[in-house]
Amino acid sequence: MLSRLAFSARLGRSGVARSVRQFSNAPNYKIRRTEAMIGNEWRAAKEKFVTLNPATEDVLAHVSACGKEEVDAAVAAAQEAFYGGDWSKLGGYQRAQLLYKLADLVEKNKAELALLETLDNGKPITEATNADLNLVIQCYRYYAGWADKIHGNVINPSGPFAAGTFGYTEREPVGVVGQITPFNFPLLMIAWKLGPALAAGCSVVLKPAEQTPLSALRMGELIIEAGFPRGAVNIIPGDERTGKLLTAHPGIDKLAFTGSTSVGKEIMAVAAKDLKRVTLELGGKSPLIIAGDADIDKAVAISHVGLFLNQGQCCCASSRIYVEENVYDQFVSKAVAAAKARKVGPGWDPATTQGPQISQEQQQKILGYIDSGKKQGAKLMTGGSRGQFQKGYFVEPTVFSDVQDNMTIAQEEIFGPVMSILKFKQGDYDGVLKRANNTAYGLAASVITRNFGLAQKLTRGLRAGTVWVNCYDTFDAALPFGGFKSSGIGRELGPQALDNYLETKTVVFSKDM
Repeated sequence: MLSRLAFSARLGRSGVARSVRQFSNAPNYKIRRTEAMIGNEWRAAKEKFVTLNPATEDVLAHVSACGKEEVDAAVAAAQEAFYGGDWSKLGGYQRAQLLYKLADLVEKNKAELALLETLDNGKPITEATNADLNLVIQCYRYYAGWADKIHGNVINPSGPFAAGTFGYTEREPVGVVGQITPFNFPLLMIAWKLGPALAAGCSVVLKPAEQTPLSALRMGELIIEAGFPRGAVNIIPGDERTGKLLTAHPGIDKLAFTGSTSVGKEIMAVAAKDLKRVTLELGGKSPLIIAGDADIDKAVAISHVGLFLNQGQCCCASSRIYVEENVYDQFVSKAVAAAKARKVGPGWDPATTQGPQISQEQQQKILGYIDSGKKQGAKLMTGGSRGQFQKGYFVEPTVFSDVQDNMTIAQEEIFGPVMSILKFKQGDYDGVLKRANNTAYGLAASVITRNFGLAQKLTRGLRAGTVWVNCYDTFDAALPFGGFKSSGIGRELGPQALDNYLETKTVVFSKDM
């Protein structure tokens, strides 16, 4: 597959390649911005890359591919904002008002932003509207509420060397933050990072995913409209090279990344050279345990949210489903029927429940995992191909039964609509816990049972940052999210996310002034 920059060079480097209205049945929408936003001004880079509509494979726009010049300028703008600029002079109350205004503008433009997510990412418009955008709005308002409540403590030292002193602590913003966000939930992952960073008083250089830059740039317009001072937020679209320039930049004090574990390790290694602060929200291979006493219809519905939401492109997807043997056959039968009933199609069709994958590369990777599952002896119950579509990066909802723990589809993160169903012996909850935890990941897990005592046993035993009981993908700005083991460092959301963007300063005064 051609890289997006190479593909761009073949097609030419004019701004928007085609209007979306020229696509066969896509909605009419004119792309507003394709440049970088640096210091509240729009700046075109020398190189460009294409962003595609994954449902049609058509070009949506040619977008600035930021290089060293743009990265340096964005970091300089963020430094100016933080060290003495108008942004640095605002108190928590003023930062809160800006975040509230931004949330209001997102709400006002909700329909447009949802459509833009659908065109650039492929996700169903109903999910973008009713899930993603509602959570985006809540996130900005939640952290607006925190902005003027970040306080230290007064301390009266009493040790042998502290006589005649008093002290206090201050929580101060860490500085200039580089943030790199993924393609699967573009606006939501931006909100998860911008919300706490801006509430804390940091300035930000944001690099959105190469595959989905358009909604980030539209958000940049709303950030300017909301009244954020110059340099508080800077947005630099680009590819892997842009991300590496940002990660290694000496003017960045802290890095926040959401994406694959392999890239997270690379970022951590680079950050270690000058001890940049790092938070990482990485991959997963999340287990879902269905006990024999579960309501099977409810279990099927929960497992389908856990696995098929966003075309399976979720870091916390329930990609290993362990079912107690006394209800195994019943669950498999109903899970297959539910998968067959899913409506696959372009995201802008309100009837669509599963859109395309983000790219041809991801589509082929998923189909490769499906071939692996078949070759290693898993039983393909439904799906397994791109389906009826000759264009677009579609993969059918796919269900495997008779999956074994050592199979590749049970070991590696697929990031696609591939459900793997595994059986465990009746009553062997210690054994299924051991199997569920036998992974390098620890992002999320779920338990479905009517037995409260069993639910407690399993939630305590699961090594994961989030465990859902009788539900899945229940998110709220107040609920911290992050992983154990190779699934990351630090937490997003909740009060804990503020800690990612704050330093603690201790001040000690002698009472003898």
